[in-house]
Amino acid sequence: MSQFAINLMFVGASFALYIGIAIWARAGSTSEFYAAGRGIHPVTNGMATAADWMSAASFISMAGLIAFTGYDNSSFLMGWTGGYVLLALLLAPYLRKFGKFTVSEFIGDRFYSQTARIVAVICLIVASTTYVIGQMTGVGVAFGRFLEVSNTTGLLIGACVVFAYAVFGGMKGVTYTQVAQYVVLIMAYTIPAIFISLQLTGNPIPALGLFGDHVASGEPLLQKLDAIVGELGFNEYTAHHADTLNMVLFTLSLMIGTAGLPHVIMRFFTVPKVSDARWSAGWALVFIALLYLTAPAVGAMARLNITDMMWPNGTSGDAVSVEQIENEPRYDWMATWQKTGLLDWEDKNGDGKIQYYNDKNADMQAMAAEKGWEGNELTKFNRDILVLANPEIANLPSWVIGLVAAGGLAAALSTAAGLLLAISSAVSHDLIKGAINPGISEKGELLSARIAMGVAIAVATYLGLNPPGFAAQTVALAFGLAAASIFPALMMGIFSKKINNTGAVAGMLAGLTVTLVYIFLHKGWLFIPDTNSFTDADPLLGTIKSTSFGAVGAAVNFGVAYLVASMTKPIPQEIKDLVESVRVPKGAGVAQDH
Repeated sequence: MSQFAINLMFVGASFALYIGIAIWARAGSTSEFYAAGRGIHPVTNGMATAADWMSAASFISMAGLIAFTGYDNSSFLMGWTGGYVLLALLLAPYLRKFGKFTVSEFIGDRFYSQTARIVAVICLIVASTTYVIGQMTGVGVAFGRFLEVSNTTGLLIGACVVFAYAVFGGMKGVTYTQVAQYVVLIMAYTIPAIFISLQLTGNPIPALGLFGDHVASGEPLLQKLDAIVGELGFNEYTAHHADTLNMVLFTLSLMIGTAGLPHVIMRFFTVPKVSDARWSAGWALVFIALLYLTAPAVGAMARLNITDMMWPNGTSGDAVSVEQIENEPRYDWMATWQKTGLLDWEDKNGDGKIQYYNDKNADMQAMAAEKGWEGNELTKFNRDILVLANPEIANLPSWVIGLVAAGGLAAALSTAAGLLLAISSAVSHDLIKGAINPGISEKGELLSARIAMGVAIAVATYLGLNPPGFAAQTVALAFGLAAASIFPALMMGIFSKKINNTGAVAGMLAGLTVTLVYIFLHKGWLFIPDTNSFTDADPLLGTIKSTSFGAVGAAVNFGVAYLVASMTKPIPQEIKDLVESVRVPKGAGVAQDH
């Protein structure tokens, strides 16, 4: 059976399962559509939350960014994991205690303002749409490879699949679909990692194999990797090379962005009790840890395998020949990925070999001139392909490659569905019912939610054709936007009795605006290519990149909110009582008006 047929079998079977679950759990009421009827068990919700969380950024892109940068990109792991601790301790139980359906509804009621609710909707839509762009980018990469079509065609196919099961199932359907997707994605991520760890270190546990010895050389694996990348002119893998201030701000931005992302927070509205919200967050951390403890090993081992393939005779010998790439079965993956447009090479000096090295390094430039090299000839290696190509690079069995195909798509589609649900809930429940047409029927509200989701899919697909970065980088921008706009409003809403409606609105608008402008200045206005004035290599403010600015935007939000609140009317006594009641550690069984 061909690899293509095996891929279709695994992907087709998983999709049939997802769509079947969506039909079985089809939402019949607004409560089921927005909060799954508030009947989800904490373990089930924890697993669904983990799938919602471990998006294309985590599954497809993160290990690739770690692989080609090393220690400095460990901030993705620290920021995203640390954010869940903040979420579990500071937000989840209190928001569930409040008992509403959406984040925007909480902000509107807590700050006793329809304007605050609408501004929260705008912030939510901007952050979630940016996040969906990253997911659709991952969907395009995965579908493009495993259906052996272009990246663009893969993106369009993926959009149709998301529409099929997300629009009809609502939160109830998405929850149970995400449980199935978690099982698929965690198996798809860990099984290849176990195989590769056994090959390279003899240890079946990748996280331990990372710190073990390289079987072929007898050296510690990380020491071996440091030596090889150093010989090719790249930065030492385990050393810190990036700007420390930017790294700290980036980690903080990811942490507080995690705690402010509406599609994650919405999951805690689906459990029966307040205590279940805490348990859900705890179980989510357990399920997330299974992948996040494996990701650094995947990145390091893949980088070592790629380098060995490009220099099969060692870095002191000859590079891989064009003839080997075209004729040896172990290099078939390169031709397959070349079809997607995400991998390419060129024999620039016509010597029949493909030299892979850092042609920006001065020492390597001198050596290249001496040897007649004319630049790095592995001209394109998109970071988002690494995890999906990993089983092929390591020459693993065909069924493992098919499983990874299903897992990559599960990761991208599960988060895309959660984000689209957050967008549709904000538009239908908070904007249309909450502000434009309070008397809309339940049937009309469900229809408007599904239309909003369809429009959001179309917009995300269009923007996904020209994303502002790799999947994980695009997602990091979304975290910055959530960190700068939503997180401060939630924190002040729960823990402060001083912030009034005017302060909250001013803070959210200030945080969102400065962050969005900073991102557009570096990534292009509305992410349109070539409309940027700066780049992350040469940022506007010192060393602060656009992906790290969310922490600065959050500080602006807090500062403006407190300043404006101190100059305007204090909050009413009933709102102070409301804040106090939310902080009382007793559960609210059902959604209720305060």
